[in-house]
Amino acid sequence: MYKKISKIFVIIQCCLLVNAAQAQVSVPAGQSDIIIRSGQRSYAFTPSFVVLYNATDPGMALKPSGIKKVEYNVLTWKVKDSSRADFAQKKVSAAVAGDGFDDRILHGKAEWRTANIFNAGERTAIKATGTRQQGDTVFFVFPETPPYKLSVYLLTTAKPYPLLQYSFRPSRPGYYSIGYTGAPACTPEKAAAVWQPLIWQEKRIPDAAYLTPAFMATLPATMVYDGVNTVGVLAAPKEIPFQPLPMLPNSRFGVSLLNEQRQLQPQVYAPIPGGYGSQMKANEVFDFSFYLVTEPKPVTETYQKIAQQVFGFKDYRHNDIASLNTALDNMVDYSLSQYAWFIDSLKGCAYSTDVPGAVKNVSSLNPLELALVRDDAVMFEKRAYPLIEFMLSREKFLFSLDSTQKIQSPSRKLKGPIAPLSELAALYNIFGKQNDFYLLMAQQEYGRDRVRNMDGKEKGNTWINAMYLYTATRDKKYLQDAVTKANQYLAQRINKPQTGFADPLQTGYFFWPTFTGRWIEFLQLYELTGDKRYLEAAQQGARQYTMFTWMCPLIPDSLITVNKGGKAPMYWYLKSKGHQQMYYPEEQAPAWRLSEIGLTPESSGTSTGHRGIFMANYAPWMLRIGYYTRDTFLMNVAKASIIGRYRNFPGYHINTERTTAYEKVDFPLHAHKDQSVNSFHYNHILPMASMLLDYLVTDAFVRSQGRINFPSEYMEGYAYLQNKLYGAQKGSFYTEKEVQLWMPVRLLQINNTELNYIAARKDDKLLLAFTNQSAKPVTATITINPAWVTLNGKSIVTAYTGKINKALTNSSFTITVPANGITAVAVQQAVIKSAFQQKILDTRQVDTGRDYAKLATGNAHALLFQLGQYGRRLYVYLEDDDNKYRQATLVYTDANGKEARIEDTAYPFEFTVPVDKEARVPFYLSLTGIDGKEVKSEGVVMGAVK
Repeated sequence: MYKKISKIFVIIQCCLLVNAAQAQVSVPAGQSDIIIRSGQRSYAFTPSFVVLYNATDPGMALKPSGIKKVEYNVLTWKVKDSSRADFAQKKVSAAVAGDGFDDRILHGKAEWRTANIFNAGERTAIKATGTRQQGDTVFFVFPETPPYKLSVYLLTTAKPYPLLQYSFRPSRPGYYSIGYTGAPACTPEKAAAVWQPLIWQEKRIPDAAYLTPAFMATLPATMVYDGVNTVGVLAAPKEIPFQPLPMLPNSRFGVSLLNEQRQLQPQVYAPIPGGYGSQMKANEVFDFSFYLVTEPKPVTETYQKIAQQVFGFKDYRHNDIASLNTALDNMVDYSLSQYAWFIDSLKGCAYSTDVPGAVKNVSSLNPLELALVRDDAVMFEKRAYPLIEFMLSREKFLFSLDSTQKIQSPSRKLKGPIAPLSELAALYNIFGKQNDFYLLMAQQEYGRDRVRNMDGKEKGNTWINAMYLYTATRDKKYLQDAVTKANQYLAQRINKPQTGFADPLQTGYFFWPTFTGRWIEFLQLYELTGDKRYLEAAQQGARQYTMFTWMCPLIPDSLITVNKGGKAPMYWYLKSKGHQQMYYPEEQAPAWRLSEIGLTPESSGTSTGHRGIFMANYAPWMLRIGYYTRDTFLMNVAKASIIGRYRNFPGYHINTERTTAYEKVDFPLHAHKDQSVNSFHYNHILPMASMLLDYLVTDAFVRSQGRINFPSEYMEGYAYLQNKLYGAQKGSFYTEKEVQLWMPVRLLQINNTELNYIAARKDDKLLLAFTNQSAKPVTATITINPAWVTLNGKSIVTAYTGKINKALTNSSFTITVPANGITAVAVQQAVIKSAFQQKILDTRQVDTGRDYAKLATGNAHALLFQLGQYGRRLYVYLEDDDNKYRQATLVYTDANGKEARIEDTAYPFEFTVPVDKEARVPFYLSLTGIDGKEVKSEGVVMGAVK
């Protein structure tokens, strides 16, 4: 109940009529409302506040919400009155655990709690009852509330919106929160779109009056779009400082959208009840300021304007510490080192950060792309080929031999393929459509649903899968199926704002792509069909995705001291796992280089612990969509997420303090237990390298205005790990056609870090495109590595665009690249040394014969791989495990007609045999049961005439 209140004055300074950011602001004489007129509509912002009071600590705590299909943590408070205990903590299964999940949040003790901000304390409402004017100042007369004094004033000349500021002084000690509740309210039915960070967008309305704390607000605002204007409240930049890193303990405020009448009404509460600054002594002063937002634009465009004009977002990053090519080279070197923790016997990347003893892979296409583009046989043999076998045989991405392991729901079964249909189609295409079993598996996957990652079941016959079956078969029935179902999805999901969490292609909501329509796939359907409806859908989804990227806090133009005392930050999760402290010198770095602006939290469920992740796989897609649609905001978000952040694999996230540790070239070169700054998911290394390669190629495509263009396949992976795969097909480079992308390790040495490059080859031409990541022209010396390219006296350099010095001196030449521009050249009369790439991409049609067989004994599968002219491999694996057999033996006949045997005494039972010369490969299996009895399979001949 509201307390009885009496009279007090609250002063509001304002001009009677001011044009602020295209909106007219007025306080009519004799009234108490602030009237803002915009887009032919007027909105009344009343000087109305509530004060929440608790005599003792209300026990603010994050808890798992009960929102169906969504993992998300919300603020809650203890209550003494059971009628206000409206929060039922969600039961969390044992599978929900690992990095990013906090047991203090997931498994708190049972107690009476509320998640509704209006139940978080004794609530006193105050509203102006009259006005008097003195000069250009309007005094608002408020009823008196003896326990405290509130002084408020309005700055109508603030840009880009009017700014309300208040000062609060209690007369008794306790825990306080002051909420602004005077923004216009409307019913959910009248709203065209809403936004409350992090998960409520489109027309998804919160089911309770949740308060989003400052550290979880990508912009500190809530907003409602009525079809003409977006109306909201927005905390001022000074209320969310850059340093220290925003976290719950230092969050000064929270924002909310739903009022007590369940109407949509943007609100801001400061301090948070029980949070930073809420405990006040008598006569202690608390100040706060926020904007009154009225913008004649939809929510996503308002988000952009606020980001740019209030928080200064722009094209703010440049390479500074290293080029993206240097980072890529270092990252690939690292991926093949002992520190990358690849477990050869399990064909997978260790996943002990989350699940002890398990391995997890994303896609075989990431290392395959790197092997192709970088002409790297070692990458193929050590990573790409083993992962191809893994992706075809395992049941889930997460594989664990421990059958009792429950965390994140792993599998120990060889019941594949785990590869998504798109990956099977890509493998079929890459290897010249010579391995029919890829297509067979893809068609089987189209006809069934499957659980691949955690517990989410994916549908098989979707428009997305139909699109990839078309790329593999060129059968127009699949394209028609893709278009028909995509149009249905457009109508159901894209053109109709979502009111809940029920995307027809999603079973649950966790990673950010699940919250937006399938915009990445719509971009590809646009590139396949040219239908602009799909491009519009892609842009819409990409812009909604930008609302998960950090646009605050405001980056100061200053240096920040990091690694104080020579210690790098210690991530609490790793400390609890026994990891050792890391040490890096105390130093100062420019604030912009340390900023999370442009990155996203990991997911809805782990956003409380993983503030900004470096896996920004969305960046190349946004860059490309931005180019197609001339949307510079998307292009700037893309660049902000990638450029100038690291020299090597930087680990996963920004999470505790600001630091330069992850900028260092040796940062990942430590044993697992010696990493303590952030978590290492070793299955992310290769996808991150693909992400950088995708960005490099896309950046060249965009800056050349499409004149550098390489065809691609799709790397779907899971979660948000989607990128284009390049290198399997030849492309164009200005006037040159049928050009092969070719970027071997350390091909070039460049004496300026601001230049990124891509490289390609055609006959005796080395083609190079340099992109300047800075706002200043760059002149640099380029030196070609003679280990890869040999030049002679006849070699010359010519330009397609930009300025060059045509003279070659000791394999070097100079170029000038315009600010944020491109220079492209050809080095002619060059001898280019390609060994692996040339062979594996030579997919001249050969009669491979029988390439797949299913054996009843052991539930075994046999696959015969044709790897271009590089070679052939026989791969045999058993679905039956060590509960039935204790040993498996492959008996085959080699090229000389001799019998050979390979024994496997530990599950998983699988065999790989190079069969380069054999036209026919006869074999059978001999299996020893756990009872000691031996059983032989039927004989099979692989490679025989079909």
